[in-house]
Amino acid sequence: MNIGIPCETLPNEERVALIPQIAAQLVKMGHGIQVQAGAGYAAGYPDEEYQERGATIIKERKGLFKEAEIVFQVNGLGLNPTKGKADLKLMKQGQIVIAMLDPLWACESMETYAQQGVTTFALELIPRITRAQSMDILSSMATVAGYKAVLLGANRLDKMFPMLMTAAGSLAPAKVLVIGAGVAGLQAIATAKRLGAVVSGYDIRPVVREQVESLGAKFVELDLRTEGSEDEGGYAKAQDEAFYTRQRELMGDVIAEHDLVISTAAIPGRKSPVLITKEMVQKMRPGSVIVDIAAERGGNCELTRLDETVEVNGITILGPGNLASSIPYHASQMYAKNIATFFKNLFNKEGEFDLNLDDEVIAETLITRDGKIVNKRVQEALEARTGK
Repeated sequence: MNIGIPCETLPNEERVALIPQIAAQLVKMGHGIQVQAGAGYAAGYPDEEYQERGATIIKERKGLFKEAEIVFQVNGLGLNPTKGKADLKLMKQGQIVIAMLDPLWACESMETYAQQGVTTFALELIPRITRAQSMDILSSMATVAGYKAVLLGANRLDKMFPMLMTAAGSLAPAKVLVIGAGVAGLQAIATAKRLGAVVSGYDIRPVVREQVESLGAKFVELDLRTEGSEDEGGYAKAQDEAFYTRQRELMGDVIAEHDLVISTAAIPGRKSPVLITKEMVQKMRPGSVIVDIAAERGGNCELTRLDETVEVNGITILGPGNLASSIPYHASQMYAKNIATFFKNLFNKEGEFDLNLDDEVIAETLITRDGKIVNKRVQEALEARTGK
């Protein structure tokens, strides 16, 4: 099959959906790879490397979409609503798009794909099962985000992370609190610990305590009753407002004790819960820093502004968006491995392309087909959003 790799058009996006090394594997399997000129340049993968591994470079985007049976992208229409619309005019009926689509949040965009007759797969909906771990783009990108969040915080903090014994006296280590012990949170804990900070981690899911402590961090316990704190996919479940109110009351004193807070709490398809209020921020020491990874969904901090730096009484709140793109070389490497593994799963043992809906990986990620939205979760999200 002919696979097209277009340049990413989302502003400040530097990742590419397929790197040369993975492209070579697909070429060896008999697939054609067409890469738009410059698609991998920002991530550190020049056109020459693709050509050396059997890919064809196509200058015009229109030509790439015309030739491609399947398109690999990092950001589909749901994540790139402005510039992504231009690609719809280039797509043809029956064409397949495999990308991050944000289908539960941007469900109206999935209707647009359906109307165009495009078959789409949303990689965010890869089920959390053992067999699909090598396809899990959320975990891959969260790994990058958790790592980079700590570096951003360390860069803005007025303290060094490790304890130091110097001729000028002893320097106490920085205290770091990570809220949310998913993949991003655990990577943030590990990174802060490697830099020498005293690290604590908090999550509403008691089951993650062992993971937090295994990284050398202290697990923060609050006097909260959490029933059904984890969904079937292993993500934290949304709680009612009474729960969040009580959690904020107890969390205020904990946050005040720390120099850097990394907040990672996100719920798929939902606005991020507000865990840090303005009053809680004001309790922190001047010079302290909050890095809110959940900024793209409104943020866990009441004062967070996406892609902005906010300063209140000497406390800095960072709301970075698309953190994975800020380390594009390795982020692209992981993404390419994930998407290629998913693509290979679309073929049966005889090597034939087969949308086997008995395979939960295929069934749960398939969003649009034959002019319709076929994914139940997206249908429900669209109904809730629009009443259709």
